[in-house]
Amino acid sequence: MQLFQKLKTLVFEDRYVIGQHASERLEERGIMEWQVVVGLANGVLLKERLDAQPNPIIEVSEILEDGTRVKTVWSYLRDSGFAKLVTVHYFDEE
Repeated sequence: MQLFQKLKTLVFEDRYVIGQHASERLEERGIMEWQVVVGLANGVLLKERLDAQPNPIIEVSEILEDGTRVKTVWSYLRDSGFAKLVTVHYFDEE
C-alpha cells in the first residue's frame, strides 16, 4: 500500500512519464492520458508487486470520467524517482 500512495503522490506532482507501450495502448483504446491520471485519485489497488523487475509495480482499477472501468499498471522508477504508466486496458480484455 505504501508504493500505491507514493506513486499517486508522484503522479499528482507531475513527476510521471508515459511509457511507449502505454502510449500505444491509450491511443488504440481512445483513452486520453489525463483520464488515467485523474482516475488514479479514486483508483483501487488490485496488486502491489514490490519484487517485479526491473521496477516495482502496482495494478490499479480505475473508473474513467465516462464511467468506463480500466486496469492501469504503474511502476516506480527508482533511479529517477518518477512514476511510469506501463499499460492500460479494459477488464474484458484480460
